[in-house]
Amino acid sequence: MSEIDYAALFAATPSPYLVLGPELTIVEVNQAYLDATRRTRQDLIGQHIFDAFPDNPADPEADGVRNLNTSLHRVLTSREPDTMALQKYDIPIMGQPGAFEERWWSPINTPILGPDGTVAWIIHRVEDVTAFVQAHVAGGRLPAKQLTEREALEAELYARARELQRLNEELRQAHTRERQVAVTLQEAMLQAPDLARHRDVAVRYLPATGSLNVCGDWYDMVDLPDGRFAVAVGDVVGHGLEAAAVMGMLRSALSAAIRALERPAQALEVLGLYARSVEGALNTTAVKAMVDPRSRLIIYSNAGHPPPVLVHPDGSFELLDQATDPPLGARPQHVPRPQAGHAYRPGDTLVLYTDGLIERRSEDIDAGLARLADALGRHIALSPERLADALLAHLGLAGGARDDIALIIVRL
Repeated sequence: MSEIDYAALFAATPSPYLVLGPELTIVEVNQAYLDATRRTRQDLIGQHIFDAFPDNPADPEADGVRNLNTSLHRVLTSREPDTMALQKYDIPIMGQPGAFEERWWSPINTPILGPDGTVAWIIHRVEDVTAFVQAHVAGGRLPAKQLTEREALEAELYARARELQRLNEELRQAHTRERQVAVTLQEAMLQAPDLARHRDVAVRYLPATGSLNVCGDWYDMVDLPDGRFAVAVGDVVGHGLEAAAVMGMLRSALSAAIRALERPAQALEVLGLYARSVEGALNTTAVKAMVDPRSRLIIYSNAGHPPPVLVHPDGSFELLDQATDPPLGARPQHVPRPQAGHAYRPGDTLVLYTDGLIERRSEDIDAGLARLADALGRHIALSPERLADALLAHLGLAGGARDDIALIIVRL
């Protein structure tokens, strides 16, 4: 069987296609797109898409650049295809500086991911529907009584599509406002004053991209008597403002419990009892670890959360998985939670995280843990702050993920 010439297939596809780099520069174009826009390859290759196709300055309501830019950046952030509503986007007339012609397009933007999981290219596919819009709707040249049944249906579908576009935009704006409020609330509640006294501790919180699935994850750090300190991460089921509120209550309760009780297992027991009285708190996962520099011991307890990782300077690691129990409120009756201790050596690194750091769709959690351990081993010589950034970059998460991420890195 002969090999398929994919370049020839792309060039011959009947629908107009552009290929954009992540900086929105045109890197490839097929013949159908050149025909639709009356351009040559030399006109487009290497051009930024909005330099090649700016808004019509004579149209004060032109929003093609804004809408397309929003869609393309949505694709870059979410790494998922984005179908735009029918779009008026006039294009310059070649050979007539400053002149534009009215065009209507039906665009779809699709990401192509690179090996690291980031967007390497965006395929921008359009269908030119100018003739239909001008004939049946925009121009109004055909009275309604002269439209055929099919034409009347098309006109009605177009009108409904424009209304859906308006409603979609309102929903997206509302989504953005709520997300901004939720993230702001989250950042305010994640303040940990004791962190300022620990130069060898780095923390990160990354809200989920492209959704309201933010603000359920948290981190915390608490200083205790005799030089000991405790760190924790947790993950509330749910999203948006409700999850942010629940997260704030549980984080505060756990912070108070560890100060009063000092034993991680007891602190999680108290948190579990408290969670039963908080709507939306059940099935929250959390892990609490207390570090005792005098005995060089990590004492920890885990309520259904991914296990902390202890990484040694040579890159080898151990999972702290000997005190794992179900999430908060999972048992109908109160049962004491397990607790374990693990010795460490100076120079070891303790890493606590939420599942957004390791979980991928259709992948076993062991694969995610192995990927995390490998990334930590590769960069363990870095300081905690630089290690946090390198870890997120290595895992392809520097710009966020589908789920929010909380991360604590402690150099012991």
